[in-house]
Amino acid sequence: MKKIITTLLLTLTLVSCIKKNEYLNNDTKSATAVPASALFSYAEKKLSDVLATSAYNTNIFRLTAQQWTQTTAIAESDYDLKLRNVPDGFWSAIYRDVLRNLYEANKLTLADASLSAAQKNNQLAQINILEIYAYSVLVNTFGNIPYTQAEDYTNTTPKYDDASQIYDSLLSRLDDALAKLNTSAKGFNTADLLFNGVNEISAWTKFGNTLKLKLGITLADAEPAKAKTAVLAAAPHVLQSNADNVSFKYLTTTPNTNPLWVDQVQGHLIDYIAGSTLVNLMNSLNDPRRAAYYTAIDTNSVVKPGDVLVYKGGVIGKVNTYNKYSTFSSTIGAPDLPGLLADYAEVEFDLAEAVERGYNVGGTAQQHYINGITASINYWGGSTGDVNTYLANPKVAYATAGGGYKIKIGNQKYIALYNRGYEAWTEVRRLGITLPLPPNQTSYLNRFTYPITEQNVNQVNYDQAAAAIGGDNIATKIFWNRN
Repeated sequence: MKKIITTLLLTLTLVSCIKKNEYLNNDTKSATAVPASALFSYAEKKLSDVLATSAYNTNIFRLTAQQWTQTTAIAESDYDLKLRNVPDGFWSAIYRDVLRNLYEANKLTLADASLSAAQKNNQLAQINILEIYAYSVLVNTFGNIPYTQAEDYTNTTPKYDDASQIYDSLLSRLDDALAKLNTSAKGFNTADLLFNGVNEISAWTKFGNTLKLKLGITLADAEPAKAKTAVLAAAPHVLQSNADNVSFKYLTTTPNTNPLWVDQVQGHLIDYIAGSTLVNLMNSLNDPRRAAYYTAIDTNSVVKPGDVLVYKGGVIGKVNTYNKYSTFSSTIGAPDLPGLLADYAEVEFDLAEAVERGYNVGGTAQQHYINGITASINYWGGSTGDVNTYLANPKVAYATAGGGYKIKIGNQKYIALYNRGYEAWTEVRRLGITLPLPPNQTSYLNRFTYPITEQNVNQVNYDQAAAAIGGDNIATKIFWNRN
């Protein structure tokens, strides 16, 4: 891992978003005086930013999940990670901007004698849950990564830890964090930008258990006993409705807008269009969410009254003409579109899968599946009529939809995870959802290759890690990927 420079410095751009927060009486101009709450807020924002952005050199997951594709600069749609050093950008954004700030927040919280024991425990738990989330993203993207030695940012040559063992540690740490949460005390309160102090500890309990459910179900094929234990423990305490969704609240005014809006709208880019893979699937199901996801276009060269508008996606990995295809909707392009970190629809699809795997989480697979679809359509503005019509489609109804449970649940989960490219890409790999390969590839992109900086600065550990996982290439599968 390249030397991580100091970025604890909470920038003034965040201040307008959190100007009412309790820590602003402290002097935040000096890095040595930055309070733990400021570092925690900043880490929350940066985690949301890196998962929400569509910047070429950081987050290309909407392309790898084939929710979008490109027009002329097609390298990323064709799994070329080297042109813009995508792995380096993503790696740095998590280690430097998220984890580094959380490490420092943890130190300061531990040393803060002004906190009651209960509030200190709550804050430590919140820090750890966010840290566990960030590490899980790194593992699911790269495989083996620096973990036990990563906190020492002065160490430019940390060893890489086994991904499966990291998962074990994350689940253990998550149990510890959840046990620390105490609803009788506050945590970071309004400095927590995910919940802004509203039902704060209860919300973090649901968030932590939802993360535990996600980690557990991800292990289901590789380590079924561990998966079942985690899922059964988490299931009663997860998100219960869309009202519980965990999201970062962006604003309509700069500089606290959704980074996707900054990249695409403010930046006037015309390179990203709808991907044919997701659009074709939604078209085949007459999915009511298409208008919330994409723009409709007229395919006639001369537009006439009465022309039927359609949703059309560009060919994956090939040059496409921008104005001949749908692109992202105004809903997706809104400056204040929330940055979702966890949502109720995803939870319900996980529970449907858990039932199919024989885990006693309550309910039936069909009902959880229906709940997941309903939650997603409602979230994107659909009506009860939209839900009922969609569920009546034989290609959607649980009893008649094609494929085994992984495919029928996976297809609907894939649709519901639109604009959450990282999550959709993870589910594609984990559930074995078949996506078409770009023209120049013989394998799906199963992982990001390690950053170039690692090969240059941390070569001995890099070489060992590459050998341990079976080769540093895009075809190598993450340990939990058995499909």
